[in-house]
Amino acid sequence: MKIIVKKTILLVFGLFNILKVNCGDIELGRVKWLRDLDQARISSASSNKDILILFQEIPGCSTCKNYGKNVLSHPLIVEAIEDLFIPVVVHNNKQGKDKEILDFFGEPSWNNPVIRIVDNNLKDISKRLNGDYTSYGLISKINAALLIRNKKIPDYCQLLEEELLAEASGIESTYIGMYCFWSGEKCYTQAPGVIATKAGFMKGSEVVEIKYNPKKTNLSAIVNHGKAMNCADRIFINDVQQSINIEKSAKGEFRADKESKYYLFNSKYKYIPMTELQACKTNLAISNNQNPAVFLSPRQIHMYNKIVSKENADLKNAIGIPMEEIWYHAFSKN
Repeated sequence: MKIIVKKTILLVFGLFNILKVNCGDIELGRVKWLRDLDQARISSASSNKDILILFQEIPGCSTCKNYGKNVLSHPLIVEAIEDLFIPVVVHNNKQGKDKEILDFFGEPSWNNPVIRIVDNNLKDISKRLNGDYTSYGLISKINAALLIRNKKIPDYCQLLEEELLAEASGIESTYIGMYCFWSGEKCYTQAPGVIATKAGFMKGSEVVEIKYNPKKTNLSAIVNHGKAMNCADRIFINDVQQSINIEKSAKGEFRADKESKYYLFNSKYKYIPMTELQACKTNLAISNNQNPAVFLSPRQIHMYNKIVSKENADLKNAIGIPMEEIWYHAFSKN
C-alpha cells in the first residue's frame, strides 16, 4: 500500500512538472528560450547565428507580462527569433548565473524587458533595445541586426516591419469606388504605403477599403495611383471639399464582400493565417500566376504543404482574421 501511495505521489509531482514546463511563464511569450548562455555561444559558433538575449523579470510586472503575451507571442516574431538567432533568456531578478550575466552586460536588476543581439563573443551587434515594448521595436531591431551582419532579411520580416511601422504611425483609411473591386484590390496593393485592402460595397458602388501609412503616402498619391490603373472612379470621404482630383461622395456604410481577396479566396492559401499585408501580396501574386511563397515564412509554407492535399471540409478561411488569434490553433492541427 505504501509503495502504491508513493508511486501515486511521484506520478502527481511528475505530471505537475510536465504541466509547469508546458504552461511556461507568460513573460517569455511563445519563444523556446535557452537558459544557458555558454551553450548558446557554442550553438552560435556552430550555426553562424547570433544570440538574441532577453533580460526579463520573472515573475514580472504588467509591462513584462504584456511584452510576453503580445510581442513575444506574435507568430512571425517568434519564428524569426527561433529560426534566425539563438534565443536565451536571463532572469534579471535572480542570483547565481543570472546575476553574473547581468553584471557582465551592465544590465540592472528588476528591470523591464531588454533585448540584446550579440555574437558568440558576446559583443553587441546593434544597440540594445530598451524602453520600447512594441512589436515594431523588436522586429525592426531584428532586421537591423541581420542587415549589419550582411545577412538576407526574409521578405516576411520586411513586410512585418512595414506593417507594424504603419500601426505605430497611426493607420488611416479611405474608400475608393471602381468598376471591379477585385481588380481594385490588386491595384492598390501595388501602391506605396498601402498595407491593407478589403473589397466591399458603399452606397451601391463597388469599393475598396484602403488602409495606409500616412507617413509614407497620402490620399492624392493613392488616387493618382488608382487613376493610372483605371481603378479610381470616385472617393467616399467625409470632407467632400477636400482638394483631391476625383469625384467625391459622402462616406456611407461599408459592407465587406464575402469573397474579398478573390484570388486568395479561391486558393488553399486562404487557410493559412497571415498578416493583412501578406494577404494582399499573396492575393496579387496568385492573380498574376506567380508563386506567393516568397511573401510567407517557412512555417507558413510548411502549413500550406501539409494542408494542400487535405479535403477542405475541416479547414477554416483565415482571410481577415488577425493571425495572432488563430495561428497556434491552426499550427497545432497541421
